Parts: sequence; C-alpha cells; structure tokens
Amino acid sequence: MSTTTVEAQTVTADNIIRLFPEVNTSLADSHRVPNNNDDLTGYDEEQIRLMEEVCIVLDENDNPIGSASKKVCHLMKNIDQGLLHRAFSVFLFDTENRLLMQQRAPEKITFPDMWTNTCCSHPLGIPGETGAELSAAIQGVQRAAQRKLDQELGIKAKQVPLEKFRFLTRIHYKAPSDGKWGEHEVDYILFIKADVAIDPNPNEVQDTRYVSENELKSMFDDDKLKFTPWFKLICQSMLFEWWEHLDHGLETYTGETQIRRMLN
Repeated sequence: MSTTTVEAQTVTADNIIRLFPEVNTSLADSHRVPNNNDDLTGYDEEQIRLMEEVCIVLDENDNPIGSASKKVCHLMKNIDQGLLHRAFSVFLFDTENRLLMQQRAPEKITFPDMWTNTCCSHPLGIPGETGAELSAAIQGVQRAAQRKLDQELGIKAKQVPLEKFRFLTRIHYKAPSDGKWGEHEVDYILFIKADVAIDPNPNEVQDTRYVSENELKSMFDDDKLKFTPWFKLICQSMLFEWWEHLDHGLETYTGETQIRRMLN
C-alpha cells in the first residue's frame, strides 16, 4: 500500500480556513464544479456531477469546520496541506456471516477497479447527515450509509434500518489514489447484519461478492486483485477480530470514542 509522507500543519479551523478559501464555514447544499475545470477533464459525466457534493470539513479531532466540494476535498495538493473530511465505511454481513464486498467501477475518479467493503462514502453537509457531538455524527453517518447503500447497490432503506447499524470506531488515515487524487478522512466504521436484495449501479460498482473470512484472506493472496487503502488498513488491524465476535461479544468493540490514528 502506497502512502505519502508530508510535513503537514496541525489540522485546526484557523489553518484550514486560511489555506482553503473554498471551505464554506456554514454547511451548504452544493458547491458547483465549473464546467471547464481542468482537474476533471476526461472523467465520467456522472462522476463529475458527484464531485459537486459537499463533504464535511474537519479539524483533526473530528470537529466540523464547514463544508467543501468533494472535488476540493480529494485533490492531493489540498490533502497534503491538511484538508480533512468525514467519511464512513459500511461492512454488511448476511445471516451466514459472509461479508458483502464490492469492486469499484472503472468510472470512479478515485480508486477505480479496486475491491473494498460493502459501501464507502461521505456524509454530506446537509441537514440530517452532519453533527458536532459524536452521537449526532453517528446518526448522520448512519443516514448517509442508508442513502448510499441504495444509490450504489440498490439496497432499500427498509432492509437496512438505521437502528441496525452498529458503530465501532473512527480511523484517521491518508492515502493517495494517483498523483492528483486521494483520501484524507476520519472514517466511521459501521457494521450491519442483514439479508438484502442488491441491484448494483454500474456507474458505481462493477462486481460484488459475498466472502467468508478465509475467502477474503485468499483474495489478499491474489496479486491480480487490488484493494482500497482504507479497507486494507481495517483488515490488517481490526476486521478479523471483530468478525469473530460478530454474533457474540461485538458489543465489547462498539462505541469507541477515541479516534484511531493510522497515518504513516
């Protein structure tokens, strides 16, 4: 897994607002990406449109500062100066305790074609998905997870009710996708156990599969397969221990308040 090592400033509200005038200190519904934006030339039209969505900009302690477009938040030139946003990663297991995985579509601007957990995305700077206190932030990412499971995989909200999502912890990590794009996130880890019907959106997902623990380990041994950096971090550190306690003892691991720093 490739990572960047950069001398970054402390991620504080004052530093972020000074460095990034694009950050709106009041949360907004959208940040229009100009049609002639060179950073997005040649990418899929729908994925360009999604770059207008607003991410929640944070300080390093997960306190919201404001909002900025998905495009602004995912440019490595901004990430390397400390721009940080909120995200979530859903791990959905069926009643046989198999994990539903997805392979990201080739149209994706960041980390195309890579295998990852069930759904990975961002709560938006909109009512219902924001939150400053941890309890409110968890509720926001649960709503965002429900929204994105439908948008990416066709999983309807009634199959994944909000009260079934279990929050485990947050990880703070940074990783490049290529020379231009990357991630710098405080990522909320959500588990849910449900049997669901899926209808993947081909603009988001090119393949899906259910895997056991051993099947996932075998996938990691296949050099032809590529995995998202956040998924690899979670697998290498915590996933398999959590998975073993999915039916008995998972509550020992839920509701962690301290952010796990996974920065190289």
